[in-house]
Amino acid sequence: MSSYVLTKIMAVLLSGLIAGLFYGFQCAVNTGLGNLGDKEYLLGFQGINKAILNPLFFAGFMGTLVILPMACWGSHRQGDGTAFHLLLAATLLYLAGGFGLTVLGNVPLNNTLAGFDIHGASPEGLRVQRELFERPWNRYHLIRTLVCFLSFLLTVLSLIKFR
Repeated sequence: MSSYVLTKIMAVLLSGLIAGLFYGFQCAVNTGLGNLGDKEYLLGFQGINKAILNPLFFAGFMGTLVILPMACWGSHRQGDGTAFHLLLAATLLYLAGGFGLTVLGNVPLNNTLAGFDIHGASPEGLRVQRELFERPWNRYHLIRTLVCFLSFLLTVLSLIKFR
């Protein structure tokens, strides 16, 4: 198996893992946490935000950022125009909507929440903090989920010969 094919397979695997993680979070975690009271919701999200910062997550999240451009470059070098265009679109989508939106949208909200003293806050303070966090975080997350799914789909399609 050539390094080009292996790179494309790794791009599918890593982009699929991230799309699946975000999809699962969208389908189950957001809904489950959304049903909790303000204090429990905020505590739950603080815990999740700490737990996700681990090597397995970073391998997929950062690995996708590295492997998609590598697969794109490989397809260009191989003269595989269709795969190149699909992988270029997948790379740009992931860069902007998966990685970029996470770093510029979700992470600042996570950092603000991490600095919030849940145990010292009044019920009104908890309600306000949840309102400031939940709606924008969920909106950014839905967008990045859809973008990562599309990036994954394009990466899968890059394996198919369309001639």
